[in-house]
Amino acid sequence: MASDSPDPLLPGEDFVERGLADLARGATTDFSLLVLIAAPRLRRLGIQIPERPSPQPYEHQLYARLDQRLGTAAHSYYNSLIRRIVSYARALERERSREQGLTQSTL
Repeated sequence: MASDSPDPLLPGEDFVERGLADLARGATTDFSLLVLIAAPRLRRLGIQIPERPSPQPYEHQLYARLDQRLGTAAHSYYNSLIRRIVSYARALERERSREQGLTQSTL
């Protein structure tokens, strides 16, 4: 996932990298919450995401942060963030599947 190139390889990879960095620092940010929302799927794809128990769902926390900052625009922005993390997970799934196919075909 982490690439040496300045441009992300997958859509949303920049969000994931920022969220993981924020989680490593113990910071609660839009990006760290977004990664935590997608954590079950991302963990299945092999991404190490620290456990971070919370009394409130991560989705609610992210939306509340956006609502406080953006008001009526929060809903649209929240949906765009969710679409972006889903795009990332799908692209990573395709990449991993392709890698497995190449590995199996060379056996």
